[in-house]
Amino acid sequence: MGVENKIILVTGASQGIGKACALKLAKHGAKVVIAARSKDKLDAVAADAEGDVLAVSCDASDPASVDALYKAIANRHGRLDVLFNNAGNNHPGTDFGDLEFENWRKVVGLNLDGAFLMANRAYRMMRDQSPKGGRIINNGSISAHAPRPGSAPYTASKHGITGLTKTISLDGRKHDIACCQIDIGNALTEMAARMADGVPQADGEIKKEPLMDVDVVADTILYMAGLDLSANAQTVTIMATKMPFVGRG
Repeated sequence: MGVENKIILVTGASQGIGKACALKLAKHGAKVVIAARSKDKLDAVAADAEGDVLAVSCDASDPASVDALYKAIANRHGRLDVLFNNAGNNHPGTDFGDLEFENWRKVVGLNLDGAFLMANRAYRMMRDQSPKGGRIINNGSISAHAPRPGSAPYTASKHGITGLTKTISLDGRKHDIACCQIDIGNALTEMAARMADGVPQADGEIKKEPLMDVDVVADTILYMAGLDLSANAQTVTIMATKMPFVGRG
């Protein structure tokens, strides 16, 4: 079916995966709304885009800011067809016993609370618009299946995303709202560049890990966003082929 003329919101779109996906979707004819905290970075993304892009500064963890974003979407486009729920952050690897509550909340507050707020408001808009329906794509992670050492806040939040995705998928059936999850492993972005220098493994060793081009992720989101609402790619794992995810160690 494709994404041409679909109204698509991409959060966390000022850099990395979100930026690559927003540019790809706009290039293929989607009307893209990009959101993140930094308006300057968003404006730079919009300037690089080929197509219709609206940049809206938004703190995904703040209900009032999220509501203002959805009001801007309603005023500009009158509806929403797809949300790529991508905004998130992380904390440096920390042994669980040394983890401070403040750092736990910083990660979970954006990765899970923020994902809830974005999906909740998207769901309401998709349920109430005419014609009703739409698609919510939640960004999980390989960490939604298996943790790295010292990653309790991030891993817990991404396991939570899986439960959120399944529940929205079930509740959304009666409103023609499809909800799915993409689990990404080692896409080459600013956040993941450290993988090439070596990261902790389960056995305590520090090893370099392979990376894949972030454009591969953008192509996957293009596919998922373009599906007809009669079909759903419920969970998609896209990862560097040789990363140590499916083995032991």
